[in-house]
Amino acid sequence: YISPLLQPHCIFNRNQNACNYAVGMGALAFLCCAAFMALDVYFPQISSVKDRKKAVLADIAFWSFVWFVGFCFLANQWQVAKPEDNPLKEGGDAARAAITFAFFSIFTWVCTDLIIYNSSVIFHLK
Repeated sequence: YISPLLQPHCIFNRNQNACNYAVGMGALAFLCCAAFMALDVYFPQISSVKDRKKAVLADIAFWSFVWFVGFCFLANQWQVAKPEDNPLKEGGDAARAAITFAFFSIFTWVCTDLIIYNSSVIFHLK
């Protein structure tokens, strides 16, 4: 967040690592989604069910972990932030939205990937 009256600072407890993690997490998510789309195209050509299972489980484990760590880190930094660090009370809604998005992303990735895992592994065995 860049305040016109103050020096630029991260709204999460003035911890630049929190903002860098959030931006990095979003950029990595975008790039990995593109990679997983390529894997989805290649997925039917993977003949081994074990390899398919590994690909899906890697997706589940990786994204669940990334979003869980992101939620914990951002929520913690937001909780310990001091009100005097944000005198204009700007950017609070965006910070809460980022924390909420990270929280619901944990469950969204797990549920989506479990559905994909069940449909791809179970139905392709028939």
